[in-house]
Amino acid sequence: MQAQYERIQQYLNMDEEISFKEFQNFYKEVINELSKAHQGMDEATLWKALFVVENIISNADGRAKETKGAEVKKYSKMSQRLQLYAKNFGVRLGEAGYTEEDINERFQQMFAEGEEAAKLS
Repeated sequence: MQAQYERIQQYLNMDEEISFKEFQNFYKEVINELSKAHQGMDEATLWKALFVVENIISNADGRAKETKGAEVKKYSKMSQRLQLYAKNFGVRLGEAGYTEEDINERFQQMFAEGEEAAKLS
């Protein structure tokens, strides 16, 4: 999940949007990784996975609203499928004692890490 976390950080700090094809390929890569590893993730990996999944969902939802044609359904399906993982990861973090506020704070830190890394590169 580390590679996907690093890539989402790159994407989030780009000036332009990636193409549908690149978005879809990244989504498929994330799904493959999650299907292999989601049950046995340690806490640090779980945080990264939730961050990646939530950002793909957010971007897919936004693109579905802005796009026309066949891609609208594809973005919607990507979002729907990843929402199941997001809920699962949220529940697992809740069981570990984290609140919604903790998750929001951690995400802000993760966004800041990505911005800092983008400035350094």
